[in-house]
Amino acid sequence: MSLIITSPLRGWASALDSVPDPVFAQRMMGDGVAIQPLGDTVVAPFDGEVVTLHEAGHAVSLRSAEGAEVLIHIGLDTVMLKGNGFTPLVVTGQRVSRGDPLIRFDLDAVALAATSLITPVIVTNAESFAISRRTVDCAIGACEALMTLVPVQGETRRRSDDGTSVEQAVTLSLPHGIHARPAARIGEAARAFEADVHLVKGDKRGDARSTVALLALGTAFGDEVVVQARGDDAETALAAIVALLASDMGEGAPVAAPSLPAAANNRLRAGQIGGVIAAPGLAMGPAARLRQTEIAVAREGKGAAEERAALLAARNEVSAQIEARAEDASGGVASVMQAHLALIDDPELLAAAETRIVAGSSAGFAWRGAIHDQIDAIRATGNSHLIERIDDLVDIERQMLATLTGTALDGAAVPAGAIVVAEDLLPSQLVTLAAAKPAGICLARGGPTSHVAILCAGMGLPALVAMGEALDSIEDGAPLLLDAELGHVTIAPSLADNAAFTERLTKREARRTAAQAAAKDACHSADGTRIEIFANIGTAKDAALAAAQGAEGSGLVRSEFLFLDRETAPSEDEQHAAYQDIAETLAGKPVIVRLLDIGGDKPAAYIPIDAEENPALGQRGIRVALARPDLLETQIRAILRVRPGGQCKIMIPMVASVDELRQVRAIVERLRGEMAIAAPVEIGVMVETPAAAMTADLLAAEADFLSIGTNDLTQYVLAMDRGNPAVAAGVDAMHPAVLRMIGETCRLAAVHGRWVGVCGGLASDPAALPILVGLGVTELSAVPGFVAEAKQIVRGLTLVEARAHAKLALQCKSAAEVRALARAFEETR
Repeated sequence: MSLIITSPLRGWASALDSVPDPVFAQRMMGDGVAIQPLGDTVVAPFDGEVVTLHEAGHAVSLRSAEGAEVLIHIGLDTVMLKGNGFTPLVVTGQRVSRGDPLIRFDLDAVALAATSLITPVIVTNAESFAISRRTVDCAIGACEALMTLVPVQGETRRRSDDGTSVEQAVTLSLPHGIHARPAARIGEAARAFEADVHLVKGDKRGDARSTVALLALGTAFGDEVVVQARGDDAETALAAIVALLASDMGEGAPVAAPSLPAAANNRLRAGQIGGVIAAPGLAMGPAARLRQTEIAVAREGKGAAEERAALLAARNEVSAQIEARAEDASGGVASVMQAHLALIDDPELLAAAETRIVAGSSAGFAWRGAIHDQIDAIRATGNSHLIERIDDLVDIERQMLATLTGTALDGAAVPAGAIVVAEDLLPSQLVTLAAAKPAGICLARGGPTSHVAILCAGMGLPALVAMGEALDSIEDGAPLLLDAELGHVTIAPSLADNAAFTERLTKREARRTAAQAAAKDACHSADGTRIEIFANIGTAKDAALAAAQGAEGSGLVRSEFLFLDRETAPSEDEQHAAYQDIAETLAGKPVIVRLLDIGGDKPAAYIPIDAEENPALGQRGIRVALARPDLLETQIRAILRVRPGGQCKIMIPMVASVDELRQVRAIVERLRGEMAIAAPVEIGVMVETPAAAMTADLLAAEADFLSIGTNDLTQYVLAMDRGNPAVAAGVDAMHPAVLRMIGETCRLAAVHGRWVGVCGGLASDPAALPILVGLGVTELSAVPGFVAEAKQIVRGLTLVEARAHAKLALQCKSAAEVRALARAFEETR
């Protein structure tokens, strides 16, 4: 008799081949189907018994009355979360009916911390049950038919047994005990022998060939397990399984859950909590706890006309508030506010809300439902960059609901000079908080490329993110030392800690004061070497701020700000006006405009890009621009029109080959001829890929300059997605491998006499500047607020000592060692 297995989750069903883990994709554990979740509750796929429930709450297995055993494994590598984000709703041995809830999990938290949310549903005793049909490549609802199982007919294999029986105790070296992946590998190893192999822990005994039996042992790191083997090759089987259990099976030493990324390479001591640096700097002050207030809304409306009017009135009010913030802001804040304006005016969101209003919902309930439909759609993409943008949708939801209900939003009572401690912050909350002048930010969640991180960097507000649950131990008002250079916060510091930190702050303040006094002076090192200090900007307002700080030009104009968060591409006239404003604001100074950098974490609605398994390695930067010559040529014409001619230079993003540079230069030269422009235009390339760094001599032979984008270069060199908080703690541009790439770029470019700049985040990190200068960088483009201080740091260096310092940095073994070296170098100044 067949058994129908229904889906335990709402989501998208796909074949196991799509799971980015060989244990599942190669069916080491059994056959089944994978689901990309859109719901947060796992339900029973049939009537049966809960056989195992992992202590981390991420996996559960059930057995039907017919004997079929099915494992549901929520996400990949989620065992490392150690239960964070998971709420089990059943216990082992409990009888359940189809559709009964088994586990509830936090979609946001797990999506950001796990390798993937994809959830395998596996028939672990495939030798007894085969899948006769399965549902894949389509949307599926919870309790809809997923697989049909049929019993396998055939004789049970007889194993030879010469009577040999052996056993041996072994201490588990597996960091998280025997969970799904190790169980699959143990089973695979056991099936290679004739002997029957069992594992025993206390009064529990499980067949080594059975995933469910191994999971049911409930093991943990350091547990003693007895391996028993009986049969012809029992001794060989015993040795193989013991050796496997004594290893970590490639899973590494026990670590804290990814939600507690205590800057893995940083050596923390008692009373310190690590995190990911979102904006560098130092701050000391009392903790100001910020807890988000839930906004309750009525479900039922008072009539479609009244609710529609309320929705539109709230939208108009919130839109006006956002516009006011945008007008008063510059750079990153302005761009985030523009993104929020685009969301609140999104016709699909409004239409979805109005549909719900017509069906009887209140304006608030309808708006919340429309927002969460969009959030579900974004999560379904599995794109970690887009998932970070969910915060913007939640932000708009809260602003609208607060206006509709008259609820006061959080953040107004934070005292000046405090260090804000929160689970997470929304962009609008940060903008509101900034007016109170906090000293710094500590967040349990968030990522280093989120809008909040970008805003903190632009504001010069020291910030750590992804600090995890350890942040809960900080009480409101507790004294804190926030070190967003070494990546940790110290709680209740000692007198000695306070004194040392105060001395560092005093030195910084003295440097800033001196920097402001000499902001307008040209920048030379102490021994007379010219180092240009430019600014990264997006608008004329940014340019004005940069000029006030003494910027000697703009090393990066982020032209994508003109293209994002709108329904159509900007016209040539609109672009020309923006570039002309910037050029006039920086009169007489170089302005380097980066060509359209769209794709990956910066999508544009009117530039369709097919769904990509790894957007960071897909259509990005110049690849998109060359595929859309209409957009590229419009932008180049707008740049060429800027007067005086030649002030604006062109920079090509995401270059990987000389051919891309040649194609762009050919277009520029053709358009110059068509437009009768005599002034030559300098064309440079961004070094963001290892390919560009290692062929810098070939690029320098044809490019006028090279500028290193350290944010992307770091993620590609380290093979770590900078938008994925699960690995974000390791994405540090001070890693010796990244520094070596920078040094090699400078060395190869010098063969052709080309200058090399840095316009990535590392140019705004005070600890990095001496190393960059020592590696041969002669232009640094920083955030506007850091320009004057960058000049002052460089003025205190001699080229000889910078080169010696850089040479030592290249010999370090980790980013943490480099940062410790940089700290020691600073203390000798």
